[in-house]
Amino acid sequence: MKLLEYIIFGIIQGLTEPLPISSSGHLVLLKNIFNTTIQNDLNFEIVVNFGSFLAILLIFWKDIVKLINSFFGFIFSKNKEKKKEYQIDFKYCMLIIIGSIPVGITGILLKDKIENILSGPRILGIAFLITALALFLVRNAKGIKKDKDITYKDAIIIGLLQMVALFPGISRSGTVLVGCLLCGLSRETSLKYTFMLYFPVSVASMGLGMIDILKDGNISNLILPYTTGLIASGIVTYFAYQWLSNWVKKGHLWKFSIYCLILGIFVLFYFR
Repeated sequence: MKLLEYIIFGIIQGLTEPLPISSSGHLVLLKNIFNTTIQNDLNFEIVVNFGSFLAILLIFWKDIVKLINSFFGFIFSKNKEKKKEYQIDFKYCMLIIIGSIPVGITGILLKDKIENILSGPRILGIAFLITALALFLVRNAKGIKKDKDITYKDAIIIGLLQMVALFPGISRSGTVLVGCLLCGLSRETSLKYTFMLYFPVSVASMGLGMIDILKDGNISNLILPYTTGLIASGIVTYFAYQWLSNWVKKGHLWKFSIYCLILGIFVLFYFR
């Protein structure tokens, strides 16, 4: 039964991580409703997040390798023609770095305080409603900016909006997507930049989390449930991203808005 719980939570994490509906909010909500045996297992959350990370890394692997090569090629190459070739991708890397700085600094300084103050389930209901409103506001957005057209100003604005996702129940992917669309990025460009910004935040949080896992002496007893949860999370994340990509390109973000609206109302009534 316990193994089944880990698999179910892995599936929920995998489904909600790429979608603009808050994976952390769903996990907290399920824990509060069902009072599961993994109520306080923070290590498991790190593991299933790693499963999602691997899936998204697989999806964007070619883009990431190209960006890394261009970044270091631009810095170290002495060939002017090569530098011109690398310039656009180097700028894109800088846009990722700039867009990640606000949430990085705020996360280090305030994340624990925010979670301690805003940890109640009713807060989740409000957060889901905020996400619903944000997604609804950009339902008709049709920007034209491509990767090369993103400005440093856009990166700063989007980065500042990403800080809002530190509040429990606010979707990171949803917030960044909304920011991208408000800045005039095309739907395809918005989707890519949203998940490029996912990597720095995810790597940093997982790095800190892995330290805690390695310090846990009971980890050997949980290898099987952790592994099954990770696999479930990774597989479902991969297909959930395909779903998100299809809906974003078709301008169907408003459907996620309806879901968050219904969920938010349910949470507020359930925990009244």
